[in-house]
Amino acid sequence: MESLIVMVNLFGAVALLLFGLSQVKEGVTIAFGMRLRSALATGTRGPLHSLASGFLATIALQSSTATSLMVASFTERGLMKPRMAQIVLLGANIGTAVTAWLVSTGIHWLSPLLILAGVALKRGSASGARQGMGGALIGVGLMLLSLHVLSAATDPFRESVALRSFLAMLDGAWPVAMIFAAVLAFLSSSSLAIVVLILSLSVSGVLTPGLTVALVLGANLGGAIPPVVATLAQAPAARRVTLGNLIVRSVGVVVALPLAGLFVGPLGTLPIQPAALPVDIHLAFNIAMAVFALPLSGPLARLTTHLVPEREQDDRGPRHLDEMTLNVPLMALSGASREVLRVGDAIEQMLVHVMHAFNRNDVAELAAIPSIERQVDRLQQDVKLFLSRLGRNGLSEEQSRRSIVIIDYAINLEHVGDIIEKGLSEQVRKKIGNGLYFSDEGFEELKSLFALTIDNLRIAQTIFITRDTALARQLMEIKVEIRRREKASSERHLGRLRDGRVESLQTSSLHLDMLRDLKRVNAHLVSVAHPILDEGGLLSESRLRAL
Repeated sequence: MESLIVMVNLFGAVALLLFGLSQVKEGVTIAFGMRLRSALATGTRGPLHSLASGFLATIALQSSTATSLMVASFTERGLMKPRMAQIVLLGANIGTAVTAWLVSTGIHWLSPLLILAGVALKRGSASGARQGMGGALIGVGLMLLSLHVLSAATDPFRESVALRSFLAMLDGAWPVAMIFAAVLAFLSSSSLAIVVLILSLSVSGVLTPGLTVALVLGANLGGAIPPVVATLAQAPAARRVTLGNLIVRSVGVVVALPLAGLFVGPLGTLPIQPAALPVDIHLAFNIAMAVFALPLSGPLARLTTHLVPEREQDDRGPRHLDEMTLNVPLMALSGASREVLRVGDAIEQMLVHVMHAFNRNDVAELAAIPSIERQVDRLQQDVKLFLSRLGRNGLSEEQSRRSIVIIDYAINLEHVGDIIEKGLSEQVRKKIGNGLYFSDEGFEELKSLFALTIDNLRIAQTIFITRDTALARQLMEIKVEIRRREKASSERHLGRLRDGRVESLQTSSLHLDMLRDLKRVNAHLVSVAHPILDEGGLLSESRLRAL
C-alpha cells in the first residue's frame, strides 16, 4: 500500500506539471497568440534571427512541440523557408532546455504568489489578453508547485530497494535506459516533464552520472517524436520540418551516448551540484546540437525533401483549418472562411462539368462529379467541426454571428453539391445516354440558365467575403429574375407540348426537372445575402402583401 501511495503521488506530480505546461501554453496563446505567430513567421530573416525566434517562442509557450507544429504550419503555407524552419527548431530545443534550467533554480517558493496573481488577473479583468496572461501565471505557479510535490514524492525512493535494483539494471544498460526515457517523453508529449522527473530523482540521490546522461538523452529523443506523429497527415512541407528535428536529435543521441562514458569521470570533478546535473546536461546537449547542426541546416532541408517527396495526388483535405488558431477567434474564422471559399470553388467545378456535358453531349465531363462531391462533403463537415471547437473558448457576439454565417453558407453549398450530383448530373446523363435532344428554344433557355447560375455562384462567393450590401441586394433581385425565367420557360415548354413538338415531348420531364433543380441551386446561393440584408433592416420577414 505504501508503494502504491508513492507511485500515485509521483504520477500526480507529473500530471500537475503537464497541466501547468498546458495552462501556460493556452494562456500565452490567448494573450499574445496573434503577435507571437506573426513574430515567429517574420523573424526568420537570417540564421541567428531564426534561432532567437524559436528560443523566445518556446520560452513563451513552454512547449517545443507547440513551436514545432506552428513552424510546420508556416512552412506548409510557404511563409517560412525550410532551412530557416530547421534553425527555428534548434532554437526551440534550447528554449525548452533553458526552461528546465530555470525551474530547477529553487524558486518554487514563488508558486503561491504566482497562482494568486494569476487568479486575480484572470477574474478581475474582462480583457481576453489579461485573462490569458492570468492563466499563464497560474500555469507557471503550478509548474513550480509540481517540482515541490515531485521532490516530496521521490524522497521515499532513497530507501527503496526495488527502485535501486531497477536503476542499477538500467545503469548497466544505457541504451535501454535511453529508450525507456524516450518512451516516457513520447507518451507525455513533453521532454521538459521527463527532464524535471529525472531532476527529482537526481535530487533524491538515486541516479549515477552515467545513468543521468542516458536518461536525459532519451528524453530529448522522445520529445522530438510527438511533432512528427502530429504532422503525419499534413502536407510534405510540414512533415519535413518535424522529421528534420527528429533526425538532428537522433544523430546527437547516437553520437553522445557512446561518448557518455568518457565524460562521466570528469563530470564528478566539475563544480556542478549533482542535483542540477540533469538540467545542465540537457542544456549543454541542445546548445551543442545547435552549434553543430546550424551550418548543416541547408543539407538537412535537402535531405528531408528527398526523404519526404511531394505527393502525386491532389490534396483534397482542409488547408486553412489550423488547430493552433482556435485560441485566436479572428484567425480561426478567417481560416474557416477561406476553407468555405474552397467549397464554393469545388461547387463551381461541378456546375461547369455538368454544363459542358449538357452543351457538348459529353458524358466524360460527368466522371469527376462524385469525387468533387465527396470533397465538398468532407470540407463542409471539417469546417463545422472546427467552428464547433472554436465556440467552446467563448466568442464575442459579432464573432458568434460570423461563425453561424460561415456554417450556414457551408451547409447551403453542400446542399447545392447534392442537387448537382443527384439531380442535374443524372438528368444530363439520361439525356446523353438515351440520345435525347431538346428543342432549340428549350436548349438555349437551359444553357443560359446554367451560365447565369455559375455567375450567381461567383457573386455569392464575393458577397461571403466582402459582405457588400449592394451586391447582396443585386443577388436578391437576381433571385426574382430566376423565378421569372423558370416560370416563363415552363410556360413556353408547355406551349411547345401543345403544339406537338416531338423533341419537347421526349424531353418534357427532363426539361422541367432541370429548371426546378437550377432554381433550387440559385435559392441556396442567394441565402448568403440574407444575413447581410437582415442586419441592414432591408429584409422583410414575409413576402405576403398586407391585406
